[in-house]
Amino acid sequence: MGNFLIIGGSSGIGLALAKKLSKENHQVIATYNSHLMEDSDKVSFLKHDVTKDNFDTALIPDKLDGFAYCPGSINLKPFSNYSDADFREDYELNVVGAVKTIQKVLPHLKRSDQASIVLFSTVAVQSGFNFHSLVSSSKGAIEGLTRALSAELAPNIRVNAVAPSLTDTPLAGKLLSNDQRRQALSDQNPMKRVATANDIAQSAFFLLTPASSYMTGQIMHVDGGMSVIKN
Repeated sequence: MGNFLIIGGSSGIGLALAKKLSKENHQVIATYNSHLMEDSDKVSFLKHDVTKDNFDTALIPDKLDGFAYCPGSINLKPFSNYSDADFREDYELNVVGAVKTIQKVLPHLKRSDQASIVLFSTVAVQSGFNFHSLVSSSKGAIEGLTRALSAELAPNIRVNAVAPSLTDTPLAGKLLSNDQRRQALSDQNPMKRVATANDIAQSAFFLLTPASSYMTGQIMHVDGGMSVIKN
């Protein structure tokens, strides 16, 4: 069984992923920022703020078999209403946080025979949506990072990303705050529903584990067909 590190593993997709890995008897180290979590038999939680803290690698195993970076943001408004600070803060969270942590844990991943890195993008990079210029910019950078790192770290470390559509997590709470909004957003998707955290975590689980051993540099679109099917 392997050792896995999940940054942002206390809620939403990150928590669902931690549960899936632990259910398969993997050891998981997961970080939280504001959602205080209690350790279980297979999951250990660490306090970590990716925008402020340097990750302490003394708290993780010498060998890591997989790493997932799950923090994200949904800040939607007209482009003219964003400030320079909005873009800097979003990039710090989504991109710089991932870069800093990967650099810290890379020696641990290199000690594995077959390690995997999973990052998260969004369907909004593939498809143009109103009011998504902020998240599309930072997640577009994540897709570029995924492809570049996959080339640099092959063949021993695979790097892939998952690009979901809107997912029912605490992060999307404001967008799914009532039945009318949920139904309207469900109707926009070819599958006629909003994704669950488990839908996305299952794909991340696949990319982290040897089941996807011949995949690297890929952006997996888990979006109900939204990026390719036009209603």
